[in-house]
Amino acid sequence: MAEPETRAPRADATRNRDQLLAVATRMFAAADAEPSMRAIAREAGVGIATLYRHFPTRESLVDAVYRDQVVRLTTGARDLLGQVSPAAAMRRWMDLFGDWIATKNGMLDTLLAMIESGEIAHARTRTELLTAITTILDAGSAAGDLRSDVTADDIAASLVGIFTVAPRPEREAKAARLLNLLMDGLRPAAP
Repeated sequence: MAEPETRAPRADATRNRDQLLAVATRMFAAADAEPSMRAIAREAGVGIATLYRHFPTRESLVDAVYRDQVVRLTTGARDLLGQVSPAAAMRRWMDLFGDWIATKNGMLDTLLAMIESGEIAHARTRTELLTAITTILDAGSAAGDLRSDVTADDIAASLVGIFTVAPRPEREAKAARLLNLLMDGLRPAAP
């Protein structure tokens, strides 16, 4: 029996999916409560049927946004290291992490239900994020840019604390100040 031929999605379908993902991410980050699927479709400039063709359930949309953000964080660590010093990469990565945390605002109920049911493997996500942090820390330690006694768990706990007391976007300035203080503590002491 011949394998079914898989075709690449049409350019407009890919564009619509990308647009829906970007709009959902932005709306989830700005919302206090979960926005409706209809509101997401309207904001993306597509019909509700187009949204449901790409994301048949709210869970499938939340899953896509969540996974997209995790990929941005994990690949972001490597990309940033290719562009700037390890210390600068760490600080910029912290901002990406803050964006990821903020995105959860408008999808928290669905996300928690999906984690509880096992649809999203929280432990795997944690491992991926800790690996991204470790990549930057190792580069920073080798370059003398970041302290060598700091662990990825230290950074993750600090970031969760900072974004708990200074959630974004409401307290952007306070979060930035706290992140800068954290960065000061990550730099090696002068000899």
